[in-house]
Amino acid sequence: MTPITMVEGRRISLSNLDKVIHPETGFTKGEVLHYYATVAKFLLPHIQDRPVSFLRYPDGPEGQLFFTKNPPPGTPDWVKTAPVPRSDDPSAEQIVVSDLPTLMWAANLVVEFHVPQWTAGSPGIANRLILDLDPGAPATVVECCAAAVWLRERLAADGLRACAKTSGAKGLHLSVPLEPVPSEQVSAYAKALAQEAERALPDLVVHRMAKALRPGKVFVDHSQNAAAKTTAAPYTLRARARPTVSAPVSWKEVEACRNPADLVFLADDILPRIERDGDLSAVLLDPAAAHRLPGARP
Repeated sequence: MTPITMVEGRRISLSNLDKVIHPETGFTKGEVLHYYATVAKFLLPHIQDRPVSFLRYPDGPEGQLFFTKNPPPGTPDWVKTAPVPRSDDPSAEQIVVSDLPTLMWAANLVVEFHVPQWTAGSPGIANRLILDLDPGAPATVVECCAAAVWLRERLAADGLRACAKTSGAKGLHLSVPLEPVPSEQVSAYAKALAQEAERALPDLVVHRMAKALRPGKVFVDHSQNAAAKTTAAPYTLRARARPTVSAPVSWKEVEACRNPADLVFLADDILPRIERDGDLSAVLLDPAAAHRLPGARP
């Protein structure tokens, strides 16, 4: 019999709680659900107003992985959705994870949570800028940290405040709160910034995705600022052999990183970090921290 649980008055069917999802550590689906329940207070504010794209990995990272934007079959009628018109489907809708029951229902599907830089109701009007720092071997997150420090200072010179988090894979994400501005303007600014970083740090940074350019360097991926793109949310689990998390980190940790293992955080690490440091991505939720994008047009 499929277990049923009640979450804030909503009935949620759970399944396969003993299934191992992250094989290297034996982390089970039940533990995935427990993780999301324990961090919900901190994860939800970062995603609750944003249409969510799910990367599903119900059989673990070695099984089938697939992105889904449309509400999956069997979505309960109490799960909120928002219109997200697309060129191929003007009436498209996506799920908005706005409360604990929806979070736990989605977590039972075994997902990564990915969100755009804009909120539901304002498609294509960004209130965040994102830079995805992706190392090309033999470079690692250590080199990403060096690039991140340069980018932090350059953003600060434009009056913008960046916070950092691990990607949960091998890189680093920088996020900046903004006053609302069209995504295409954020994309143009981010691309120019990545190009400037390459000129300033030619032995460390590239701004183009071409694989031939990337060995030993950090690709500053500015493309995720496009309105159609999404990024792994703070505190989401990732589809990896271990239950790694896209974890907010302090600038002190970024500056001190000398070994890739320094910035690998698993599900069991996250709550103690929050209890010690609070939400290190909280600046993204503070309206007072949002500033105007340089050169923004009305």
